[in-house]
Amino acid sequence: MYDFQFPDTALTTHTMLRQTWAAVNKLAETKLAKVGLTPEKVAVLWACRDYPGRLTPAEIARLVFRENQTVAGLLNRMEKEGFVKRVPKRKGQPFTEIKLTSKGEKACAPGIEVMKSVVTELAADMSANKQEQLQNLLRIVRDRALQDLRIESHPPRGYAKGQPVPVNW
Repeated sequence: MYDFQFPDTALTTHTMLRQTWAAVNKLAETKLAKVGLTPEKVAVLWACRDYPGRLTPAEIARLVFRENQTVAGLLNRMEKEGFVKRVPKRKGQPFTEIKLTSKGEKACAPGIEVMKSVVTELAADMSANKQEQLQNLLRIVRDRALQDLRIESHPPRGYAKGQPVPVNW
């Protein structure tokens, strides 16, 4: 990987964001492979374990910021592996629900522990203040991209609008 410096500062920033994401994701993939998971599977397992209320494929897509069809394929693979099961639509309930199986429950904690160790190690050289600064800068970029995509950032039902969603991880 190269450390590029473009004449356009925005392009250098964009390149740095892409390289950072790719490197962090590759590191997570490598470490999670040892427990038979991927970052995407850990995100779904966590959502199934800790999300309050009914969890639908569409809500999973919003939680992991993926297209519905991508999540459908991921859920198909996870269902074949025995991590999740689909609960078909029932009378009075218009959506298919996703539930964690016992195998998924057992896989969730090790996956989350691996992800925690990855992010903790990566942030170890930054003070809490530096991490907050980075979060604020990334929030500006994310919110602008969402604005240009005409995607409204809003919390799940039951959470205060304009406030981050607290996560027990």
